[in-house]
Amino acid sequence: MVLAALRDLLSDEEFSYPIEPSIIIFGTCDTKLLPLLELRSLLSPHHRVLLADVGRTPTLHTLIDIPQSSIIPSGVELSHLPRNELVTLISTHLTTRLSQLYTAGTISAAISLGGSSGTALAATAMRAALPIGFPKLIVTTMASGDVSPYVGDSDITLMPSIVDIAGENHILSQILRNAAGCIGGMAAAAISAANPNPNPRATKRVVAISMFGITTPAVVAAQRALEENGFEVLVLHATGSGGRVLERLVREGRVDGVLDITTTEIADLLCGGVLSAGPQRLMAAATRGVPQIVSVGATDCVNFGPKQTLPEEWKGRTILEHNPTVTLVRTSTDECRRIGRHIGETLRKADAEKGRTEVWCPGRGVSTISEEGGPFQDFEADRALAEELQKSLGDVAFRHFPEVALNDEKWGREMAVRLMEMMGAASI
Repeated sequence: MVLAALRDLLSDEEFSYPIEPSIIIFGTCDTKLLPLLELRSLLSPHHRVLLADVGRTPTLHTLIDIPQSSIIPSGVELSHLPRNELVTLISTHLTTRLSQLYTAGTISAAISLGGSSGTALAATAMRAALPIGFPKLIVTTMASGDVSPYVGDSDITLMPSIVDIAGENHILSQILRNAAGCIGGMAAAAISAANPNPNPRATKRVVAISMFGITTPAVVAAQRALEENGFEVLVLHATGSGGRVLERLVREGRVDGVLDITTTEIADLLCGGVLSAGPQRLMAAATRGVPQIVSVGATDCVNFGPKQTLPEEWKGRTILEHNPTVTLVRTSTDECRRIGRHIGETLRKADAEKGRTEVWCPGRGVSTISEEGGPFQDFEADRALAEELQKSLGDVAFRHFPEVALNDEKWGREMAVRLMEMMGAASI
């Protein structure tokens, strides 16, 4: 019934998106052919399916729709490559093929099966070729533990395989049935959206805001002001992955303005915390000329896991057990200078279109816990941060508010109003 309704909906000539794009299944057919074929058999009665072979050795089978030879260029020899080089090479060529299929509107979802190497291969290609929002699922032996190397800045769904993905057994069959139901439902939802644009944009102008629990009042005030003026707001939790996603969304052209209130990930990058977003943080908006206001929210803390995991060298510092899984260490005056210098130099070097970036810095606390009377109050460190930041920014606009705390709601609203002005929008 869904597909019949879609045929009526898409009968207008202005739509060219295929009525029944395929779910692509890919994996190393030389080692995982039986479970791949089982997954194909579960999906094919209800969906169009493409099975692609990304194994080291080409596999010949009538149900393989995209053979290895159509992914790997002729003349490329795989048989003697070390495994790490093999994974890198195949994922590069698979990325190209997935990009082609996605851009053509040929596929509505992607699913893969694999162990550690197969998961790395699949995740690399999915992250690079398929945008946020496109259904992507990996059934993997690696889904328990730290999965950040696989997920990265994407929305890949990982499903534990429970047993190794080898041969046929009743437990793996149960998992594959669940996986088929999962990716089938995701594909049906994608098809029912009937969107001819392969990279859909919001109907409103979009502003991304970075947030932490201890910067929430400022974020909420800014968000409210933006939404009152007709903007769509994406709030990204600055936990490493959130910062990477913010940068990705800007690079993909899906964000019109950035209110980077919470730059705590820079403290983790420089001081060895667990929530770094990597060295590319703060680069995208400045490089692309997207209007942005950057602040220093939660740079008063370096983030670690449970208190018992805190490295020995940090144990003599000012520490706050934020919750059972997060322990915060107050950044010192010298560390704040380093943070200010890094933010300033990064924005100065990346600021391709002058006047599109401003930095706002409060002087009476950069989070709820470093305001007056808070456990992380250290106004000397805050001054060092502001001084080094201003010195390092060059001609990037800098505004210092020595008597303001970051979470003053009026200040959060003022940041939003100024960003709207930078975006050419009238505000209330």
